[in-house]
Amino acid sequence: MYVCLCNGVTEREIRQAAQAGCGSMAELTMRTGCGATCGSCVSMACEILDETRNEAPRTGGNVVPFPLVLSAA
Repeated sequence: MYVCLCNGVTEREIRQAAQAGCGSMAELTMRTGCGATCGSCVSMACEILDETRNEAPRTGGNVVPFPLVLSAA
């Protein structure tokens, strides 16, 4: 399913970014362009990002948690 129509970003791409360590909406925007144009997708993208990050097992590695930003970068 497309989440960001402006930049053609799918739910799958957001989940893949989260699984690869994407920690915030700002980082997701930098990686995928999601939320960079009109911003109407930001709330749904944040939900998907949070959901996927919460499903992932905690490794405790070298990951620095950043606060979730609810607006486009």
